[in-house]
Amino acid sequence: MDGLFISFEGIDGAGKSTHIDGLAQAFRAQGRVVTLSREPGGTPLAEKLRVMVLNDEMDAMTEALLVFAARRDHLQRLIEPALARGEVVLCDRFTDATFAYQGGGRGFDLKTLSILEQWVQTVRGAGPDLIRQPDLTVWFDLPAEIAAQRLAGARTPDKFEAQPVEFFRRVSQGYLERMMAFPGRFARIKADNTRDAVWQDVLNTVQGRGWLA
Repeated sequence: MDGLFISFEGIDGAGKSTHIDGLAQAFRAQGRVVTLSREPGGTPLAEKLRVMVLNDEMDAMTEALLVFAARRDHLQRLIEPALARGEVVLCDRFTDATFAYQGGGRGFDLKTLSILEQWVQTVRGAGPDLIRQPDLTVWFDLPAEIAAQRLAGARTPDKFEAQPVEFFRRVSQGYLERMMAFPGRFARIKADNTRDAVWQDVLNTVQGRGWLA
């Protein structure tokens, strides 16, 4: 079987993790091998960089460079080998998060992010080079105010979770702009519905692509 790459996106508190696990179970029930991962992270090196990105103070360019460095290692060591083996890769965030958080939230230059995206995600092979993107991006769209309520008191926040509501409004706008730029691979899910309704929307989306019976 061909490999399949699905990313899950959304602001903190949108409920991605629950549905990633559910989708992994659904694929495994149909005999697929599933690799679960996250960004920043997914490899030993990328996990070390994740700790710095989420906790250390730095400017937006430094954040972006560290995130893309982690992504390069993630792609080289985990994502591309898994796809070559025909596995399903489900990833909690990918490049769209960088455009949303560092681009939208931090206000970092989108053209520079696009250059980094091209450098880091270019896959070279026997055929024409391609820029690796998910086959499907499931965007859990949640109003920033509701996300803040869900996160309140849940755990000690990292530096992004501790940002004010206005920051997450800009992040959500960043996601919207990415969806408008790549409408063919985005599925927008209303994450303020009930958990069962959100799961059904996720399942319908994947079934609609013909990837699950």
